[in-house]
Amino acid sequence: MKVCLTGDSIVLRRLNTDVDPVSKPLFDMIRDCDVSFTNLEIMPSDYQGDPALDHGGSHFSAHPWILDELQVAGFDLFAAATNHCLDYSISGLRRAISELNLREILYAGVGLTLEEARRPAYYSHPNGTVGMLSCCSTFARGQEAADQTRSMQGRPGLNPLHFTTTYQVQPEELKMLHSVSTGLGLEKIKQEQIKLGFGYPAPEGTLTLDGTRFVEGPDTRILTTPNPRDLEEIGRWVREARVVSDVVIVSVHTHEVGYDENGNISWEKPGAFLETFAHDVIDQGADIVVCHGQHLLKGMEMYKGKPIFYSLGNFIGQNELVDMLPEDSYTFYKVGTDVTPHQVYKTRTQNDTKGFPADRRFWETLLPVCEFDGDGRLSSMEIHPVSLGLGKSAHRRGLPFLALGEEGQEILERFVELCRPYGTTFRSEGGKLVLEQG
Repeated sequence: MKVCLTGDSIVLRRLNTDVDPVSKPLFDMIRDCDVSFTNLEIMPSDYQGDPALDHGGSHFSAHPWILDELQVAGFDLFAAATNHCLDYSISGLRRAISELNLREILYAGVGLTLEEARRPAYYSHPNGTVGMLSCCSTFARGQEAADQTRSMQGRPGLNPLHFTTTYQVQPEELKMLHSVSTGLGLEKIKQEQIKLGFGYPAPEGTLTLDGTRFVEGPDTRILTTPNPRDLEEIGRWVREARVVSDVVIVSVHTHEVGYDENGNISWEKPGAFLETFAHDVIDQGADIVVCHGQHLLKGMEMYKGKPIFYSLGNFIGQNELVDMLPEDSYTFYKVGTDVTPHQVYKTRTQNDTKGFPADRRFWETLLPVCEFDGDGRLSSMEIHPVSLGLGKSAHRRGLPFLALGEEGQEILERFVELCRPYGTTFRSEGGKLVLEQG
């Protein structure tokens, strides 16, 4: 069984993947696979709902026919848990869910309750069944779904992967923070909140400042760990999918970053909690972990013979073609509401001289094609380089195509370097990479 994977799909215009001579060869490869996966980064809510104050960097909505375009493009499984799925609040999410259900699209990661958002989607093909779960680690408070009780309904939302962040600082730094907290009166406020029953004492050796946790350690570093409840509940459904699937995919939408080998924060390294989570879900039965969210490539790790793609970046990147924006977006970008939507994005990027349009990393991605044998074991993997057309105008860039020649080689070489810290190796073969399995 052949399974292909892609990153974020942000679709706002017709794709024409069956007739466009530039993109058709890539999408023919997707359609040729038995099962094809993408991350639905934009909700097909038809700009309906209530604009949220906390949004994912830009208020994303799209006309429902984008789902038809993605089906024609060959996609079978859609991850829906992202930092944009509640850009138009619960009312917008309800509309998007209705459009997905109307088309009988197989999606996971959002639901009317937490249990519904946790559940996998299953795609059955004559060559096998793939189960897919979707979760998200980057979201505003209250966007996560909640379960019903005996007397009250649940809350619609996304499948959350919470994590704990602790800032480890050196002894003299912690002493200074204690002094600042005491001087500002924050310690007194915390004690009063505890007396009133609205707060709890910090764990021994921990200083909390406005909800931020600090501990003493040998160096200054951000420590992250996955939430135990989410780990168990997501794992519960991984174990369920393992029983009734030949291949299990866990999708994670995440923007958090980690440290490189030199101890420096790097956008191209995942947060430590994500590595822990990925290993755990594979231990519980997942065959593939595929991450996305920051719109750029990160490395791939082979853990117990199972691939973990720490970020596949953008796949379809029509980010700047949103038709309408609510007032909060204009406020966020510090422009007047008389500015038309596409001009808002031109302002954000200073006419394409900064941000996404000015950085090649956001316009390069990959199409991994994984082949599994009859027992559900990974037998081979090919990695194909993909370009999204950096340098083209906003309405032309963002539609992916197979990267050839020097461009394709540069993308593959960069991915090989990103994989090096994990010990993952490939051989180059005819404009693609082939995984070397030990």
